[in-house]
Amino acid sequence: MTTPVRFDLTQNDIPEQWLNLAPMFNEPLPPPLHPGTQQPASPEDMGKIFPMNILEQEMSMEPWIKVPEEVREIYALWRPTPLLRAVRLERALKTPAKIYYKYEGVSYAGSHKPNSAVAQAYYNREAGTKRVVTETGAGQWGSALSFACKVFGLECVVYMVSVSYHQKPYRKLLMQTWDATVHASPSRETAFGRALLEERPDHPGSLGIAISEAIEDTVTSKDTKYALGSVLNHVCLHQSVIGQESIKQMALAGVEPDTIIGCIGGGSNFAGIAFPWIHRSLTENKKYRIIAVEPDVCASMTKGELRYDFGDTAETTPLMMMHTLGHKFVPPAIHAGGLRYHGMAPMVSHARKHGWIEAKSYQQSRIFEAAVQFARTEGIIPAPEPSHAIAAVIDEAIDCREKNEPKTILFNLCGHGFLDMASYDAFLTGKLHNDTPGSEG
Repeated sequence: MTTPVRFDLTQNDIPEQWLNLAPMFNEPLPPPLHPGTQQPASPEDMGKIFPMNILEQEMSMEPWIKVPEEVREIYALWRPTPLLRAVRLERALKTPAKIYYKYEGVSYAGSHKPNSAVAQAYYNREAGTKRVVTETGAGQWGSALSFACKVFGLECVVYMVSVSYHQKPYRKLLMQTWDATVHASPSRETAFGRALLEERPDHPGSLGIAISEAIEDTVTSKDTKYALGSVLNHVCLHQSVIGQESIKQMALAGVEPDTIIGCIGGGSNFAGIAFPWIHRSLTENKKYRIIAVEPDVCASMTKGELRYDFGDTAETTPLMMMHTLGHKFVPPAIHAGGLRYHGMAPMVSHARKHGWIEAKSYQQSRIFEAAVQFARTEGIIPAPEPSHAIAAVIDEAIDCREKNEPKTILFNLCGHGFLDMASYDAFLTGKLHNDTPGSEG
C-alpha cells in the first residue's frame, strides 16, 4: 500500500470537553427574544420547554464545557469516528488535490446526530424529565434521540415531517424498534397539526411545523421537555467532537486542510466539523477556507435574510437572529429531508456575518450525481444531505485540476444513505427532478 487512506484514533482520544464558539465573537450573539413580548428571553421563559442544565449550556460563555464521563462511555460505542482519504475519487477526478473525509455514518443511527442526542438525554434524565418530545426531518435526529432516550430510561415521542415519514419508512421503523412513538407531521395529535390538515389533507409538512407540534405537545404534557437536534448553541457545541477529532487525525495524516466543507440545513454537522477549525484559526493565526453547502430550493444562507425570526411555523419558539427564508416557508419535497429547514443556527449565521465562512447551494440532481460518483469510487453510499458537501468537494477538486493547485480538502460525511435508497432509485431511474422553491411567509 503506497498511500495511507485511513487515520484512526483510540478511545482515549474521545474529546473530554465540548468547544463553545460563542466567546470567540468580538460582537456578542444577539439574544433570543420572547415570542410574546419580543424582549430578551430569560432562562425561566425557555425553561418551559428545556431543562435548566441544558439552558446553562445554551447561554454559557465558557469556551470549554466538560463532557460527562457517562456520555463519553456511550460515545465510545462508535467514537472516535474514522478519517479517510478519498484516493480513488482523487484518481477518478485526475486532480492534484488531496481529499479527506470524516465519516460519521459509523454511529448506531448512521449519522452525526447521536453526538447531541446522548448528551441531551443524559441532561434530561439528570433534570428529572420523564418524557422527551422532538421533531425530525429525514429521521436521523429522531432515531438518534430514540436510542439515547432508551439508554437513559426516558419516553420518546417524535413528530416526523410527513414527506420524509412516507419517503423513508425504515427510519420510522428504526425509531419504533428503539421504543419511540412516531407521528407524521402535521398530525392529528395537536391542535396546530389538525388545523393544517383541515386546510390541506396532503400537507407535506416541514421542520418548522414539526417543531410547533413538538412544542405544543411539550407544554401541554406532564414531566415533558423538548429536545432540538440542530440550530441551538448547545447542539453546536455537542457536535464539536467531530472537528476536534479531525484536527488530531489530520495531524496523523501529516497535512493541513486548505478548504473545509460541510452540508448545512440547521447547522449541527457543519458546526461540528467547522467550529473547532475556526477556533484554531483564531487562536493560532491559521487560514482556512470554510464552505457551507445547502439545497438550492431551501437556501437560507445564500437566499435568505439575516434577521430575527421564529424557529417554528406556529410562532411559539423564541425569535432568533439567523439567516431565514421566513418561518412559514414550506420547502419542496426534496430527498435531503434533514436540510429542509427555513432558518440557520444563530452561531453559524454570526460566523457568516463575520466572514469566517462562506456558503453555496446546489440543485438536487447535481448532488445525486456527486453521490453516485462517490459511491462508485469510495464504496460508501452517502445520505442525500452530505452529498451536497460532496458536490462542492468535486467542484473544488476539479478547480484544483484546472489550475494545477495541489490543495488539501476536508469534508464531513455526516451519514450513510442505506435508509435513503428510494431517493437513489428515483435518481437512477430518471424520476428525480429539481424542484422550485415553496411558499414563503
